[in-house]
Amino acid sequence: MNGSTARFPWVRLAHALACAGAMLVARSAAAQEAPALPPGGDDEVDADNDTAGYAPADPTPPSALGQSLQLAGYVDVGFAKAQGDGTSFAAGDARVPADYGVDAFAPAVNARGDVASTNAGERFVNGFLPRSVGIAGRPSFLLNTVNLDARFQSASAPLMVFTRVQLLPRLSAAGDASRLFVEQAFGRVMPFDALELSLSVGKFDSVFGIEYLDNQANFRTGVTPSLSARYTTGQSVGAKVFFRQQLGPLWSALSLNAAATNSGNMVESLQPSDASLTGAPVLSARLGYELNLPRVQVKLGGSGLRGPRNDQRDRGALQKMWGGDLRVFVAGVALSGEYVRVDEDEGLGPKTTALGTFPLASGFHARVFWAQLAYSARIEAGALRRVTPYARYERRHAWFEGFQPITVDRVTAGLRVDLWDNLIVKGELLVNGEREGAPDVANNVYTSSVVYQW
Repeated sequence: MNGSTARFPWVRLAHALACAGAMLVARSAAAQEAPALPPGGDDEVDADNDTAGYAPADPTPPSALGQSLQLAGYVDVGFAKAQGDGTSFAAGDARVPADYGVDAFAPAVNARGDVASTNAGERFVNGFLPRSVGIAGRPSFLLNTVNLDARFQSASAPLMVFTRVQLLPRLSAAGDASRLFVEQAFGRVMPFDALELSLSVGKFDSVFGIEYLDNQANFRTGVTPSLSARYTTGQSVGAKVFFRQQLGPLWSALSLNAAATNSGNMVESLQPSDASLTGAPVLSARLGYELNLPRVQVKLGGSGLRGPRNDQRDRGALQKMWGGDLRVFVAGVALSGEYVRVDEDEGLGPKTTALGTFPLASGFHARVFWAQLAYSARIEAGALRRVTPYARYERRHAWFEGFQPITVDRVTAGLRVDLWDNLIVKGELLVNGEREGAPDVANNVYTSSVVYQW
């Protein structure tokens, strides 16, 4: 753990939680209910990775289109303070590319995984970088996300159309860097009344693992994503099929979620999703099993991905991923975790991402796991609805071919409070540790989030 942890008041508490074994990530929920459901709660929301796709829950008042159009949304306002200069880059570290020798994603400040800063000074970087909110080491209020969801359900056909548009106010060294981002836009057909089968075409969430279910600030138990989220939670354009078979006598179900997309599951700062650079799709799938007893739920799954990496033009340069996930819910306690293995072949440069064009398409490998424990206490006292303390531990070992491997870990501890049905308040501390290969640097983060949902 880096030597500057004492400057943050919750470090000892977070470390103690980690050492005690409070190591697993989860959405706190009793029975099948997820604590972060929007008003009105809807089982069709991706609360357990076993649904066909996200759909907003609470319809708006009747419009000119009757009850077939539903609108929902949220506003995520944060306050964050990162140590040092807000990056993982160390003064005096002359290795290049600079982003190959550190974890630039570690000092995250919001649900999108944006970091306090990605400024490497005068050092060359090669695009292995997250998005930045541009606050460096200064404390600042942040307008993280303004989100609008719209769903149209046809009254005459088994067809649903869903869009999610987000306004992302941002600042960069060059000035205003705000974006209007279309995160999802797809149509879904369920052709059989008696069969739980759906087909989707458009831009949609990943099907790999479980963490994509927490992408949105109003669904995420805590504030920030894990160290593996960059590989598994991106959206992409393509086609998807979902199937579930209920096993009633066994209180169980089996599900399959499979997709063919332009870019797979990488976030857009690592691989662009709006067009295929190789002309060949990336295939991904998750096979899931769920046991739904009256007081205990167990959900587990295995995921895989294979196809050309979509940040370069060589169809033979493959990206391969596999992983496993597990969740257990009992009496308000939620335990969950995930392991992810990533392997990318060396490609033909230049490399293209949503952040720009970079010269190297290096081979890359990563082994990552995260685990979290959360307890959700229902409290009906005036405005107070629920209180959820949580703690997470994660570790990432990664390397670019021909460069030194690095190992980092992180302890995250926080508290979430749900007020009324439309307001969520969260506070979180991230304690980052550089274990091997990466320079020791002050890059811990205190962050918070206030989410207004409707």
